[in-house]
Amino acid sequence: MGSMDGYSHSKCVQRSVGSPTDAARVFADSSNNEICLVVVPEETNCCCYFPYISIPSGYNILYQRWYRNEGHLEPGVKPCWPFYYRVSHMITQATITYNAPSRQVPTADNVMVDINLSLTFRIENNREDAEAFVYRLGTTRFDEFLAAEVEEGIRGLVYSVTHDRVNDLREEFAQGMLAALAKKFQPYGVSIRNVKITEVRLPQHVADTLEQTTTFKTRIGEVAKKHENAVRVLTDEAAQAIEQIVRTNARRKQDLLAQCARYQVEHKEIIDEMVGSARVTEMEAQSKMDVAVGQAKGDLEVATAEGERAAERIVRTAEIECNEKKVKVTQAASVKVLESEAVLRAAENNAEALKASAMAEQNSVAGLEVKRKYELEWERLGIMETLSRTGRRFVSGDLGKALLQDMVPGPSESLKKKGSSIF
Repeated sequence: MGSMDGYSHSKCVQRSVGSPTDAARVFADSSNNEICLVVVPEETNCCCYFPYISIPSGYNILYQRWYRNEGHLEPGVKPCWPFYYRVSHMITQATITYNAPSRQVPTADNVMVDINLSLTFRIENNREDAEAFVYRLGTTRFDEFLAAEVEEGIRGLVYSVTHDRVNDLREEFAQGMLAALAKKFQPYGVSIRNVKITEVRLPQHVADTLEQTTTFKTRIGEVAKKHENAVRVLTDEAAQAIEQIVRTNARRKQDLLAQCARYQVEHKEIIDEMVGSARVTEMEAQSKMDVAVGQAKGDLEVATAEGERAAERIVRTAEIECNEKKVKVTQAASVKVLESEAVLRAAENNAEALKASAMAEQNSVAGLEVKRKYELEWERLGIMETLSRTGRRFVSGDLGKALLQDMVPGPSESLKKKGSSIF
């Protein structure tokens, strides 16, 4: 066991006293870095009984009858204490602080470090735990077991990390060892309350290197903080500028939106005004149109009535005139028909006479044929001239057609009708 700058390895012991009342003095004596856990009162050789025995409080007290354990003894004055009863063990109920310094413990990177571990434990205040501690483990074996477990735990934990993490993982070391020790000592009535690594010491050159490293890390941290502060100031200034721009843009946007809203209102008012004017104009135009349509309808009806009257008057006048002209034409036609029939008869008679004369002449003189045809043609033409000059005649049917052909003969017609008479 070693020591480290005032820290000596604790040792758990069991002591003897002459009387149970002397237990307080013995438990308080921590010379030579010894921790008294159990006090055993000395046995008397009296063959009778004591008038009384005083049992102090504040301890787990076990007693025996004929050296057989009888369990827990309550504190107080016990009168008529027989000789075959004896106080076998007095176990402290105080919370014990146990120091376990370890020197030259290697780390994962083979750096030797010195570690001082301090743990607190307590033997629980009940019969089962007291008996388990005294009869199953004992103070000497407890001290050896605890020292070995602490040493093994420290070396195992330290060997799992490098030297630069030893100082940073004290709490992690303590919690891991606390759980392991509490699990191992609980069956023996010992409750491990707390484990704490009070000091970790590296070799001087390593400590100086780590100190310088820490100093540089601190300086780097300060520079980083200054840089971060400068960046934050710049960021804040930029954020303020951006915020100012955003607010300015927001105000401008609000003004533009207000102008747009005002323009929309004015536009709507103008549209409403124009729509109203258009409606008034439309209504006026509709009224004028209705008036004009009504007037036009009236004029149309008047004009229709007047036209119908004028048409009726014209029709009647035309009918009267047509009837008059028809009568006159009928009379004239009758006269012309009669005159034409008379002329036709006369012509037929003359033709017959001429035919007879011609036949006679033909029979008598064949050589005068051409002359006769010529003279007949001139006669026919003379008759036609007479008919044309004497006035209007109404001739219809085949007779009229033949008459027209004779009056306007074609180039071949005149040759065909040479020597033929008209009537």
